[in-house]
Amino acid sequence: MRGPVAPPQVPLAASRAETFRDLVQDSVERLERRWPQLADVEFLVLDVPLMLEGDDPGSWSDEAVPLGRAVPAGKEQPARIFVYRRPVEIRTKSRDERALLVHEVVVEQVADLLGLAPESVDPRYGQD
Repeated sequence: MRGPVAPPQVPLAASRAETFRDLVQDSVERLERRWPQLADVEFLVLDVPLMLEGDDPGSWSDEAVPLGRAVPAGKEQPARIFVYRRPVEIRTKSRDERALLVHEVVVEQVADLLGLAPESVDPRYGQD
């Protein structure tokens, strides 16, 4: 018998990347209820950190691998927040741990973008 093991609507059919994107989207939706201005921010999931235009190549040599990054709005592009899938997955063992870490990363990056403390963005930050 050939065909998919599970129908597409069953979570088994979702790839790790799709499941991770869903975790990020859940976190963003949670924050958008409190911060409607986040609707103008573009949230992106990348597998690994990439050097962006204007980055100093030597700046990463002494740092730990970043889990996320906030980029302010430019002339022709909206503000963007990147969440890096592989570094987050490597640091977590279960889906619940991953969901908590993803939310922390999103909160930290939103706080950085807005110039606020993470606790101001989400009062439950760091409590789980």
